[in-house]
Amino acid sequence: MAPYKRSLRVNQVLRQVLAEELERLADADERLRLVTVTAVDTAPDLRHATVYLSSLSEEAADGLAERRAQLQRAVGRQTRMKRTPLLEFLIDPAVVAGDRIDEALRRIHGQDAESGGADDAAAPER
Repeated sequence: MAPYKRSLRVNQVLRQVLAEELERLADADERLRLVTVTAVDTAPDLRHATVYLSSLSEEAADGLAERRAQLQRAVGRQTRMKRTPLLEFLIDPAVVAGDRIDEALRRIHGQDAESGGADDAAAPER
């Protein structure tokens, strides 16, 4: 059970370091302004880490690819890890799922609003 807790701590530390570093980089690189780190998932051997982002435009992906080595160096400097993981950047699937749910709710709400007037008139008053 100890490795599980350790991996959670490693993921949290990496998320914090990367979020702070991306905030600094956003001042110099416009493409990274709206990039927010939502989570990090590190492989058990610490060789790879998937960094999940709230959004990932093509321009932001290019900026992250160009700055990957710089971000990995920052992780190496600010953490005490045997290895600095190779970073991979992906959009957070939870954010994508949430956006789909929001869109479905908006469509349902829009349909209710269109047919709402007739339903309200037919409903008995209490």
